[in-house]
Amino acid sequence: QVQLVESGGGLVQAGGSLRLSCAGSGRTFNRYSMAWFRQAPGKEREFVAGISWGLSTTQYTDSVKGRFTISRDNAKNTVDLQMNSLKPEDTAAYYCAAGTSFLAVTSGSYAYWGQGIQVTVSS
Repeated sequence: QVQLVESGGGLVQAGGSLRLSCAGSGRTFNRYSMAWFRQAPGKEREFVAGISWGLSTTQYTDSVKGRFTISRDNAKNTVDLQMNSLKPEDTAAYYCAAGTSFLAVTSGSYAYWGQGIQVTVSS
């Protein structure tokens, strides 16, 4: 069982930066692939970035490549998402997720979810 809690969201102007953090509980945290998803109003939840449990291989959706960076600290049971050069279209609720599949991009592949945190980018 893994419990996830996100923090760090908020309101930022376009071009600004935010850092989201996800704190996980459980002794086996480092055995899970971790990911960030987001969901804007009226839209489906979409994969943003993922990081594997072993070599920390990363994967990003095309729209955030070069702007977002996912990282993890297994000693602290945390996964962070550094978001730079934010755009209004990045506005969404962001969710942290944990799963056993290697860098899956579909939400159904993740068994554990945080409650979500709002990120709003003003133009």
